[in-house]
Amino acid sequence: MSFLSTTRVAMLTVLAAAPALGFTQTALTEAQAREAVAPFYDALNAAPGKDPVALVNKATAPQWVSCSDNGSACGPRDKVAGGIAGFHKAIPDLKWEIKELLVSGNRVIVRGEASGTPAGPFMGVPHGGKTFKVMSIDIHTIEGGLMTRSYHVEDWMGAVRQLSAK
Repeated sequence: MSFLSTTRVAMLTVLAAAPALGFTQTALTEAQAREAVAPFYDALNAAPGKDPVALVNKATAPQWVSCSDNGSACGPRDKVAGGIAGFHKAIPDLKWEIKELLVSGNRVIVRGEASGTPAGPFMGVPHGGKTFKVMSIDIHTIEGGLMTRSYHVEDWMGAVRQLSAK
């Protein structure tokens, strides 16, 4: 057997064993990615009678965590879902749109836009009836059709600037 043939046999052996060893991850299609994250973004949008906790639970695995501060602050599913419900009270018209969705393997990157009008003081800014619009970037890991880890960043200082502008 030549060196080239031996190398091919070795490569095929490794590739055949890779799934059993957990080395591969099925790449998501854009449609699968959208379907996986859609309930989560639906949960972010405020509406009378909406149950954000149920929607977060539908989109996430029980062990899901959502991380901010470059991963140093991660919250479990129940805490994050409760926080979203709190945002709905503070910003009753909160709207969160997916502006762009990119897929890389089992990772989904979402460029989003949040907008709304706080019902009272917000992030240290007195209530003035103004609306804000900010960008968000989320990176979600999807396993078995559910989100298992998310990293997120939002331009909340941009919201503060917009709400406090004269």
